Order: sequence, then structure tokens, then C-alpha cells
Amino acid sequence: MLRERNFRVFLLGYSTSAFGTSMATVALAFAVLHDGGSLTDLSLVLAARIVPMVLFLIGGGVLGDRLPRRTVMLYADFLRALTQGTVAVLFIVGAPPLWALLVLVGVGGLGEAVFRPSFDGLVPSLVSPGRLQEANALLGLCQSMANVGGPALAGVLVALTSPSVVLVVDALSYLPSIASLLILRLADTRPKFTSSVLHDLRSGWRLFWSYPWLWTVTLQFTFFNLVVWAPYLVLGPPSADRSYGGAGAWGTIVALYGAGSIVGGLFLLGRRPQRPLVVTTIVTFAWAAPSAALALHAPLIVVCLAAIPAGVANSVFNGLWMTTIQQHVPSEAISRVMSYVAFGAYSVGPLGLALAGPIAEATSISAVLAVGVLWQLLANSLVLTMPAVRGLRSRPAPADEPAEAAPRR
Repeated sequence: MLRERNFRVFLLGYSTSAFGTSMATVALAFAVLHDGGSLTDLSLVLAARIVPMVLFLIGGGVLGDRLPRRTVMLYADFLRALTQGTVAVLFIVGAPPLWALLVLVGVGGLGEAVFRPSFDGLVPSLVSPGRLQEANALLGLCQSMANVGGPALAGVLVALTSPSVVLVVDALSYLPSIASLLILRLADTRPKFTSSVLHDLRSGWRLFWSYPWLWTVTLQFTFFNLVVWAPYLVLGPPSADRSYGGAGAWGTIVALYGAGSIVGGLFLLGRRPQRPLVVTTIVTFAWAAPSAALALHAPLIVVCLAAIPAGVANSVFNGLWMTTIQQHVPSEAISRVMSYVAFGAYSVGPLGLALAGPIAEATSISAVLAVGVLWQLLANSLVLTMPAVRGLRSRPAPADEPAEAAPRR
């Protein structure tokens, strides 16, 4: 068990906001659909969250390396709580105009762009090096548990009340996260930056590009988001609405994906594979399963079962991927490097979200999802042939773990 007090506090706050966010993912989709929105409207709303993430992630990485990461995350959480609460109020009052939703969801995406690089850089300062993979596995496990309970509860609440109720819960879920960040007391071990922001951006890019395994997997994930995951997010809810009974069925599918993530997180605890990227590439073949089940119009039980191995793959990938980066990238540059990773991974995500609906309307939902399935199988096979991926080894935990830094009062 991790003994670091800071990490326990941080874990508690993160868990509550993750739970609320997982509920909001279901609620926002059905709020748009139930208010008469089309597949194109849904695509635009989902894309509006990703666009500012793409535009501001790199800037968020610079902030995370130059400023106290806890402070950056606090302001980001305040912003996300405010925008999500405003979206909820608009749906309570009546059907909000599309432009207002796009603006508010976009501002919330800006908060995520600022939050995420600092989050990735803060975790190594909360635990000793030997427990870094355990910490990432526990964070992933909490996220997975939120992915199980959140969508299931959201589906029930949407059916019994309205999507706006779930959006209110999401806005309130940021309050414990804010409180946990206020409690943290961390020693500031970051170097003093005397260089310009432009210089920091260039140095971060050079470091990112110096690791072939890093940009190879990032490129793979870029096309995964474009071709596989974005269409699944857009076309999954309408598929459930048309063929499987609506929000309750989609909530169950997403919850079982989260259940698989819990299994993957539990499996990862205490295990340190020597070739982590080989493991992540092999398990993520399973990401093709949910789209394949929907494309084939499989029975609901098959669609639900297909989500479980995909969830296992998600947890294993995230835990090993983050640990690998944190082990090999210098701590003072993690936020910048992770911003380039996230930027690369999500840069074309808005395009996938925006196009999935219109292309499905012009062809069919099954055709769009089938293309994603074929791509995932081909891309993973190619990545496994890369020497940089196959040859990367996990760094052993230090024999003597350093004492925890004294907190600054």
C-alpha cells in the first residue's frame, strides 16, 4: 500500500472528479440527442471539447514545467466546474442553442488542456520511484471504477430524470478535487527557468523527438483516435438508441468497458513487464472488439462482452505507457513532453468526431466502424515490427528508495 499522504489525498480528489466526468460523457450525448440534435450536432459538440485541448495542450505543458503544477491544476479545475455547471443550467432552463454548447464545451476543453500536462508531471513527485508503476496502476484503477459506476448511474438517472441532473453532479464532482489540491503541500524542486517560452517549446520538442518509441506510439494513437475511437464515441450512442433500447444500454456497455479496466488495473498491480511497449501493443488489439460488435449488429450481450477486453487493454496500456514515460523522461520536462504526446494523440481527434456523424449519414454506421476495426488490426501489427518499441526495457526499481521530500508550509 502506498504510504505517502500526499498521494492518498490526491487519489481521493481525482477519483471523485473522474466519477463525475464519466457520468457527464453519457449525459451530454443523450442531452443533445433528446433535444432534437442530429448526429452532426453531436459530432460538433464532442469535437468542441477536443479542439481547444489540441490548440492549448502544448502551452499547458509549458505552464506545467514553469509554474507550480498544483496551482495550474487548481485553476483548471475551477474553470471546468464553472463551465460544466453552466451547461447543466442551460439544459435545465430549456434547449440551449448549439453555439452556446460549443463555446462552453470548448472552454471546458481548455481547462483539460491546462490540467492534464501538470497532472502527468505531478504524479512522480507524490511517490517514490519504486512505487511509480503502482501509483499509475492505482490511478488507472480509480478511473476504471469511475468508468463502471459513472455511466451505469448516468444511464439510470437519464432514464428516470434528465441528462441535466447528471451534468449538475459532474460540476459538483470537481469540488473534492479542488479541495484535495488545496491540501497538498509539496516541495518545489523544479529548476528556475531563465529561458524564453519559445526556447522551452523547442527543447521540449527536441526531447520528444529524441525517443523513437515515444513518437512511434504517439503516431499510432493519433490514428487510433481519428479512425477508431472518435467514430465509436459518436456512433455508439445512436446505435444503442436505435438497436438496443437507448441510454440504459449504452450506459451498460460503457460500464462494462470500465469493468474490464478494473480487471486490467488489478492485473497490473505488482507486475513490471520487461518489455512494456510490446505488452501494450499486443493487448490493444482488443480495442477493435467494441466497434466490430456494433458494426456487425451483434446481440446486446455480445456488444457488452466485447467492451470488457477493450477495457482491460485500456488500463494496461495507460499504466505501462505512463510509467515508461515517467521512467525515461527527465522529471523537469515531463509536462512539456507529455503535452507533445497528448497533442499528437488528439490533434486529429476533432476531425474524427466532426466527420463520423456526416460520413455515417452518407454511408452507414456499420461501414464507418468497420474501417476502424481494420485499421486497428493493421496499425498494431506494424508497430510490433518497430525495433524501438520491441527493444525498450523497463527500468528496475531502485534498491533504496529516497525519503519523501519535506513539505513546504
